Amino acid sequence: MLLDLTKIMDSPGAKVSFSTSVDLRDLRYGTCYPVDEPVQAAGSVRNTAGVLVMTGSIHTTIHGVCDRCASDFAQDVEFPIDVVLVTELSNEENEDEWVFPLEGDSADLEDIVRTVFVLNMDSKLLCKPDCKGICGGCGRNLNHEACSCQKELDPRFAALRQLLDK
Repeated sequence: MLLDLTKIMDSPGAKVSFSTSVDLRDLRYGTCYPVDEPVQAAGSVRNTAGVLVMTGSIHTTIHGVCDRCASDFAQDVEFPIDVVLVTELSNEENEDEWVFPLEGDSADLEDIVRTVFVLNMDSKLLCKPDCKGICGGCGRNLNHEACSCQKELDPRFAALRQLLDK
């Protein structure tokens, strides 16, 4: 979807609002496809002293498998949109991922939403920030139950262990 910015191109201080829905079901992240429903994006583009700045937010629900405990989860997320729109990229080698070129006098909202979503995703999908994971010894999910595995003692501390046994 293209957002027409003709009205604000030559009008410092002018603003255009937008609201869109983008289908990212084809987006693969690691081993899963975390988005089942459309991603909602809303915000505005403001001409600030000749620079077009897009601000807003995107909302969706991520569906995935936790990288620590292997449980399925669904989690609502909201990511900020804060990008700059330019008529042409000055140096494509040193391109900033938060700068997007215009297509004529329009911004490609689908490309911007997709990029903002991917750049804001964590490197690991977690069911919750404090996920305890799975015990390496018995395989229990430590979020639901404690394990009774004995921790192996570092062999360098064996002499100290003998002192505690006495």
